[in-house]
Amino acid sequence: MKKWFCLAGMLLAAAGAPALAAGDARVGAKVFSAECSECHSVKEGRNKKGPSLFALLGRKAGTVPEVDYSEPLRKSGWVWNEETLRRYLGKATKETNPGSKMKYDGLRDAQALEDLLAYFNTVK
Repeated sequence: MKKWFCLAGMLLAAAGAPALAAGDARVGAKVFSAECSECHSVKEGRNKKGPSLFALLGRKAGTVPEVDYSEPLRKSGWVWNEETLRRYLGKATKETNPGSKMKYDGLRDAQALEDLLAYFNTVK
């Protein structure tokens, strides 16, 4: 009986949480410009301070040639997908990948993060 009440409570709490809209790639391009473009490009082979984010989704972290990655990122074993990027970009990189060379305070706006992910899905 306790399990049922616990499950019912979780469902009610989730029902009250505002749902995120699906990401909008056009808005995500603006988020990229504001949040990422100083250090990253989406052009294939164009690295800046950080690696090109062209064809990012599905790529193993720390593998773009000619980029000097931190050891923690190279050894993370991560593959960039939407869930990995939500965890990595949703908080400061010093929390999500201690020792990382990337200095980023995190994209705390959940909808903007969904928009950015939608944009990354178009950059192939």
